[in-house]
Amino acid sequence: MEIRTAASPKDVKNYTTERLREEFLIQGLFRSDEIKLVYSHIDRIITGTATPVSGKLQLTAGEKLRADYFLQRRELGVINIGGKGDITIDGRTYEVDSRDGMYIGLGAKDISFASRDGSNPAKFYLNSTPAHKAYPTVLIKREGNAGEGVVIIKAENKVELGSLEESNHRVICKYILPGQVESCQLVMGMTSLKPGSVWNTMPCHTHDRRMEVYLYFDIPETAFVMHYMGEPAETRHIVVRNEEAVISPSWSIHAGAGSRAYTFIWGMAGENQAFNDMDAVAMKDLK
Repeated sequence: MEIRTAASPKDVKNYTTERLREEFLIQGLFRSDEIKLVYSHIDRIITGTATPVSGKLQLTAGEKLRADYFLQRRELGVINIGGKGDITIDGRTYEVDSRDGMYIGLGAKDISFASRDGSNPAKFYLNSTPAHKAYPTVLIKREGNAGEGVVIIKAENKVELGSLEESNHRVICKYILPGQVESCQLVMGMTSLKPGSVWNTMPCHTHDRRMEVYLYFDIPETAFVMHYMGEPAETRHIVVRNEEAVISPSWSIHAGAGSRAYTFIWGMAGENQAFNDMDAVAMKDLK
């Protein structure tokens, strides 16, 4: 598990491109038959991936968590962006299709990941935050029928925003949030841009009560996303390629413009789970 420390905005505005990327960009995700984890001191979020190809991958606490098992003091959100896979939790196996998600609550001990087809492996993207209460573990599906341990994303949590004229026509699909899938602090979802649109989270915002991590994907090898961060009047950028993630402190804007349309997963950690609790930044105030 890699450890990333917190950063002050007073320092960040003096960072070089290399230092910005070292502190905030997460590369090398989705490695075959590996679980990769990055622990950030910013709200103690863990961002990671599990990419099982030839067999099961077991999620363990490792040495740096100082825990008996990974979710002893934590909760976990998962979204699969690859082929069909399975997540087994304390003996129960959930079939997780592409773009399905899971919320796994505090106290789950035995967690493993597997692919249905190693030639088209599942790609499980993980966000984990500290937890104080055990909420039910559930499989999260965009369509279908709800059942025991299965939640279907509500219509009101599939939101279409923006316009092609403003290059930000997108669909926001909310997976983990109050009123649909309860958690201690984790909020998680996925945004897909419509063809011809390239901007996400624009107009942009900050939220002092929580931080955020973006995973960018569905980006061809010849394309990229320019991710914008920093204080509204002191912005910086990071060039992001396919299946790379960016850590955004609470004081920073977080927005991107791609060379073409793409998809990204957003995960938030902090003391406030209200999706609309944000401080908007007027276009004229960006510098």
